[in-house]
Amino acid sequence: MARDRSLDIAVSGMAGRFPGSPELTRWWSALTDGQVLTRRYQRHELAAEGVPRHLLDDPDYVPVHGHLADADRFDNALFRMSPREAEMLDPQHRLMLECAWSALEDAGVNPLDTGLTTGVYASASSSDYLRRMVAGGRLTPLTLEDALHGTQPDFLASLLSYRLNLNGPALAVQTACSSSLVAVHLAVQALLNGDCDQALVVAAGMAFPQAGHLHVPGGIHSPTGHCRPFDARADGIVAGSGVACVVLRRLADALDDGPAPHGVILGTAVNNDGSAKVGYYAPSVEGQQAVIRAALRTADVGGETIGYLESHGTGTRIGDPIEWAAASAALRASGARPAQVAVGALKANTGHLDNAAGVAGLIKAILVVRDGVIPPVAGHGALNPLLDHEESPLYVPDQARPWPGDGPRRAGVSSFGVGGTNAHVVVEQPPVASPQSQADPGHRLVVLSAADGAALDRAATRLAAHLGAHRTEPGDVARTLATGRAHLTERLAVVAADTDQLARRLTSGDALRAGVPASGPAPIVLAFPGQGAQHPGMARPLATGLPGFAPALATVLDAYDPTTAELVGRALHDPRFPADELAETALAQPALFAVEHAAAAALRALGLRPAAVIGHSLGEITAACVAGVLDLADAARLVTVRGQAMQQCPPGAMLALTCGRAEADDLIRASGLALEVAAVNSPDHTVVAGPPHVVDAFEAGLPPGRVRARRLRSRRAFHTALVDAADAPLREALGATRLRPPTLPWAANNGDVLVPGTPVEATRFTAQARHTVQFGPALEKLAGRFPGAVVVEVGPGHALSTLAESGGLTAVPLCGGRTDDDEAVLGALGRLWTMGQPVAIEATCPTGRRVHLPGYAFHGPRHLAAEAAPVADGPTPPAGVPPLVAATTTPVPDHPAGPTGHDVPALVGRLWRDLLGRDQLSDDADFFDLGGDSLSVTHLARRLRTDLGVRVPIRDLMTRPTLGDHTSLCRALLDDDTRARVTVG
Repeated sequence: MARDRSLDIAVSGMAGRFPGSPELTRWWSALTDGQVLTRRYQRHELAAEGVPRHLLDDPDYVPVHGHLADADRFDNALFRMSPREAEMLDPQHRLMLECAWSALEDAGVNPLDTGLTTGVYASASSSDYLRRMVAGGRLTPLTLEDALHGTQPDFLASLLSYRLNLNGPALAVQTACSSSLVAVHLAVQALLNGDCDQALVVAAGMAFPQAGHLHVPGGIHSPTGHCRPFDARADGIVAGSGVACVVLRRLADALDDGPAPHGVILGTAVNNDGSAKVGYYAPSVEGQQAVIRAALRTADVGGETIGYLESHGTGTRIGDPIEWAAASAALRASGARPAQVAVGALKANTGHLDNAAGVAGLIKAILVVRDGVIPPVAGHGALNPLLDHEESPLYVPDQARPWPGDGPRRAGVSSFGVGGTNAHVVVEQPPVASPQSQADPGHRLVVLSAADGAALDRAATRLAAHLGAHRTEPGDVARTLATGRAHLTERLAVVAADTDQLARRLTSGDALRAGVPASGPAPIVLAFPGQGAQHPGMARPLATGLPGFAPALATVLDAYDPTTAELVGRALHDPRFPADELAETALAQPALFAVEHAAAAALRALGLRPAAVIGHSLGEITAACVAGVLDLADAARLVTVRGQAMQQCPPGAMLALTCGRAEADDLIRASGLALEVAAVNSPDHTVVAGPPHVVDAFEAGLPPGRVRARRLRSRRAFHTALVDAADAPLREALGATRLRPPTLPWAANNGDVLVPGTPVEATRFTAQARHTVQFGPALEKLAGRFPGAVVVEVGPGHALSTLAESGGLTAVPLCGGRTDDDEAVLGALGRLWTMGQPVAIEATCPTGRRVHLPGYAFHGPRHLAAEAAPVADGPTPPAGVPPLVAATTTPVPDHPAGPTGHDVPALVGRLWRDLLGRDQLSDDADFFDLGGDSLSVTHLARRLRTDLGVRVPIRDLMTRPTLGDHTSLCRALLDDDTRARVTVG
């Protein structure tokens, strides 16, 4: 009978930092190579960390530890923490935040918006960091409170939930060495009980400082500095530092939504030895055996299916034989055969990771069953003779070997805590993965972001290297990064058609990069081009690259009569449609309106909210419709009539000149020809128009080198007397049209900007067809109204973008002039996203699946509280750090006498620097933007009261949060206090 899988739990994400490696891939390689990853320190290294001289001189001091590199680094800005707050946080807690972030990313989940009820089950070793601060005698009553909040386990799970915006259960789990595997058990139960939909189990074990140990005869620490579990030379444990995290989900949910699981948890169990053992610190055969058998029963599997056991494996003479006997008995009773189960012992590689040991062992076991490789026990020589190996199901592998046999690969993981809390977990290889996503021809938009530019560089390099090694399809990469990552302030976007191109562009100048402005995204102006931009098939790149465009275009075409709709549809989609036919005004104008209106609708559906609109000639009608002046049916009817009416006008030609209006008038007068200025597009761009033969003569007679001239793709002289015949049909059409006030600013072709609510007369649309287009002046007015605006050209080509850029504005053309240029459309969306515009980037990758990709490239600054700085054989502070009173110092009186002659700006600035750890502060710096919170502002009020002798209301400090505000508040209160003293005197 097949197992019931309804209670199985997927390991959907994993992350860890361990001795010898900052990430799992390299760590796993080291484990399969059998490397010992502990480190022997030099005396000067330990002295620099503050290890007392008497310890260094002790012959029993063993300078070996499983060293975790860069354990003092922390990306505080990513977690919205001030440097000072980061300093007061235990390094374990900092690394757990970063590791939890990485594990959620590995699970394909946005760490700041998981979309799931996510529980947190956290464990950390006791805080040596706090002990160092207390022993140094440099904590004040206020800094003691900060230190306790930043180091005690009581606040750990809630800190993770707060910083990652998680709203499921948040529990700190403390059962000594077995803590994190007990946390796995609790998380599994919570998932099965429906308490959460996703669980984050994260743990750290890190000494501060990372150093060696003092061997005590008869104690558990190794005198040789080697941890050799189950070995004849085993003489004790070596400590190590590390942090580990797994993300758990119910298996059915994980298979429906997310990357392929790394592995599956089949069953868990916990118990305690009770008092049936020789002492509190001693392990118990009965308790360990019972927990293993209970986990197998819960998993509903027999011992004959287990091929690997990740042991607790301390390498002690008492612990190893007890664990071997208990596991042998439990597995044999459950059906395991002699020498069937390979034993793993992570502590031989990394040392004992304390509270993180259980989850670290779980990750190792998951990798074993996932990849089907059994690592050796590092440094193992001969089996400990105290182990009863006859008929035991266990054996110790001395080299890496492939998993033997068929059937699902299953393993057990044991973790036992001081005091007797035992935990065991049974895991299985992940289900057979569904077929890889098929390569999707066409381009994909891939986005990356980070909290700073250096981290973004590292992320792009790591992703490029990963793609070179793993050949992941761009569609999968795009979907994972769009939906499974936080969108941070430093951004990069790449458009690529295949994996090689994507990897290359990630680290080349082809990537689009920008940062989200601190004040928020710039205002957007949608600009709509006029006739002349059209070309056959111009809707194809938008249909391919712009989500929502196709249904929006269908809506516009439905507004036309069937004959027009059919003809426009063919012209828009077929690149072989006759260009001459599309150049005719009767078709060009409805076609351009259709493509522009549909593109604008699609952009708005993606989240882009225009601050204003502007159009050129025909594009002004699109702008008016988008601004709500015309409804779609009326606008479609108007452009149809307009195109047909102008088609009946006499032939004409238009010529673009690189000069201003005044110079264009001079050239016309000098030529003596009957031409008119049709458009003033910028101070350096003017269009003249008239009969074709007159334009020919004018162009031929231009003074050489004075201006450049370019013939426009137009068969009519728009905005001249040659289109006067269109006036009557337009008036008739507008007579039946209801015009509404605009709902957003609309820059009209006469140079005015119509604000919302302005009445619109029908004559405006007849006049705009005949009079000179004042596009340049209108654009200049918009730039003045919306400083720093970004102009998005909505339509084919980039003529308006060129005009906007020449006027000093930033412009983003939505598409180029080719019918196969979906890359340009995606690139425009990517560029807007990098600028911080609210583009729903996930809509650009409707296909593809989420996969495991490299996560955030952490490498933050180093943080060390002055209170925890190393001291040499005593509590004397280092140079430059003033001695601070201990927590038992007499409290500050209720009404301290303030000194006179304050330098208030200097004092307030110093307090900000102390509390926030920030330098180079300006008067407009915001206390809360720099990482301050309600607790630190309370400390600020307390310090101001102590140093100035006045009580500053906390409410005022919170509602007026800048440095200049705080300085002004203090000055005003001091002045009031001085006046009060004088009055009383």
